[in-house]
Amino acid sequence: MTPADGPRPMLIGGQQVPGSLAPLVSIDPATGAINHLVGSAGPAEVDAAVACAAAAAAHRSWSALLPPQRAALLHRIGELMTRDAALLARLQRLENGKVQAECEAQVRSAAATFRYYAAVCETQGSELTPARGDYLSMTVHEPYGVVAAITPWNSPLTMEAQKVAPALAAGNAVLLKPSELTPSTALELGRIALEAGLPPGVLNVLPGRGAETGAALLAHPGVRMLSFTGGTASGLRIAEAAARRLLPVALELGGKSPHIVFEDADLDAAAEAVCGGIFEGSGQSCVAGSRLFVQRSAWAGVLERVLARARALRVDLPDAPGAQMGPIASFAHRDGIERIVDAARAGGAQVLAGGGRPEQARLARGAFYLPTVIAGIDNRAEVARREIFGPVLCALPFDDEDDLVAQANDSSYGLAAGIWTRDFPRAWRIARALQAGTVWINTYKQLSIATPFGGFKDSGLGREKGITGMRLYQQAKGIYVGLAR
Repeated sequence: MTPADGPRPMLIGGQQVPGSLAPLVSIDPATGAINHLVGSAGPAEVDAAVACAAAAAAHRSWSALLPPQRAALLHRIGELMTRDAALLARLQRLENGKVQAECEAQVRSAAATFRYYAAVCETQGSELTPARGDYLSMTVHEPYGVVAAITPWNSPLTMEAQKVAPALAAGNAVLLKPSELTPSTALELGRIALEAGLPPGVLNVLPGRGAETGAALLAHPGVRMLSFTGGTASGLRIAEAAARRLLPVALELGGKSPHIVFEDADLDAAAEAVCGGIFEGSGQSCVAGSRLFVQRSAWAGVLERVLARARALRVDLPDAPGAQMGPIASFAHRDGIERIVDAARAGGAQVLAGGGRPEQARLARGAFYLPTVIAGIDNRAEVARREIFGPVLCALPFDDEDDLVAQANDSSYGLAAGIWTRDFPRAWRIARALQAGTVWINTYKQLSIATPFGGFKDSGLGREKGITGMRLYQQAKGIYVGLAR
């Protein structure tokens, strides 16, 4: 679809519906070219979608489905995503600039997420609770009914699956609002769900801007639970508004994750993981290891290895063979990263690698930024405390365990951390001491849909993934059956 074809419609109640607000402009960050236009949902479309979702959630074609029947639909969605993998990967690449190999891997991950929650849906039971009298007591889990899911632009395929699959498995109808930068994979997911046999209205897709469509969903009385992944500032505003109406929320927010290397680590493996942890996806990951803490005795050896890898990374068009890093997802975000690095440099920070745009002419029209390594700062520096959400690594030394833990935890964030050492007791001590929802030991960014994920402190509320990721979208209900004659 091109701009001349008109905006692509949204999905409400199984029907394609035009948006009433100014359309979204989908832009390829690798070239600056316009991909297409997408309709944007206003209050009228949100009202209609909530009504359709509420009706679908209550209708026996969905609410009365047995778990194996619901699981079969989820499994079929995963199968169709695999069938359409080339299209889904291409759409994500065109809208957020991830390299082709990463987009293909994320399609596989998203499809696997639907298969996983099909299995959870089919096998998860209720609990018989210990009685304290002449009765039988049990806990059952009921869907909220209508759930809103707001997803980010950095990994739309996986984030949409991570919210939609468990919310559907739990028995809800879903209102999916993708980022205004990356609306197209969500629309394709809506199409696939209908083809799989999901009843109309159970999944509605509402592209739009956060201040308009997102705000309308948050305020709508028919929405009974909201799940959001994005920046901490937006998450705080959502939490404040949700508190006023006692709306349950799940918030997966920002991070400034410490990646720690001790002198006894395999330094080559650690350096490889450090670079992958911050430069994969152009650093646009909530768990990016953006603060590198190196034991002072190993400082020179680790920095030498990290800098060699950072300078050798191939920054290129995301569909180019061998490309390792594509553009930043938008020009505005690339410009913001530039301003932060320039301010750090002006303040005395040492930019040891990168710190600017690539020089190749073929990349000049895109939102590219080089892998950047900054040193000569301490943990109190603005560049070391602020989530940059880009390919910028802040390298900091530490002297001992107490110094390390104090520095690593001296952050408003607490999403993830990595530790490299051959001393397992030390790794265990530090893993327990770190204020982070996920800690990797001698690896980094290994993620499993079966393992709960979320953050401490300003990195969010609630846990997605795993069995608890389905319970997140349900309410516990106690039922008592009297046994006295």
